[in-house]
Amino acid sequence: MTATAKASMVDMAVRLLAEEGYQATSFSAVLARSGAPRGSIYHHFPGGKDELIELALNVHAERTFAHLAELRGSDAEEIVRAFTAAWRQGLVYTDFAVGCSILAVTASAGPGRLRDRAGQLFRDWRTLLADLLVAGGVDQSEATAFAAQLLAAVEGAVAISRAEHSIEVFDVVTAQLVRGATGLPRRAPS
Repeated sequence: MTATAKASMVDMAVRLLAEEGYQATSFSAVLARSGAPRGSIYHHFPGGKDELIELALNVHAERTFAHLAELRGSDAEEIVRAFTAAWRQGLVYTDFAVGCSILAVTASAGPGRLRDRAGQLFRDWRTLLADLLVAGGVDQSEATAFAAQLLAAVEGAVAISRAEHSIEVFDVVTAQLVRGATGLPRRAPS
């Protein structure tokens, strides 16, 4: 089994988490959709399903954070527009099939290491968003609060959009977030 095949299994776990949640992201489902041989999953993930899921969460977060880091230097409105546009595109492109892998684990994995990891990734995400807002000129305390609001509102809007099979709520939430970003207090020039 090559590293590429392992990466394919992890990618499939990310996708299955986003589509179906923790329980449905079984070894069997990952194998069936990735085409990997059965024995390979136990070779690459001797810690079992949770080892695969944790790696999938980490890969999902790394990709998301790298995409967000490209927004450094953008103003608050641009950050909100880019952040929400990526989610909107994913919803529309997949016909509302895909949500957030991290939220899926939070909602459906029991207490323990995976839920703790999801919590840490959400904290890291909020921190990154706040740092980007500060780099874009927003006051630190306002950036921290708005980053939490931005992440929570978008995660909720994604979940509602998937359930309703409609982009309407997502667009309403996005418009409110853009308005909120426009009104954020800016740092005093140094």
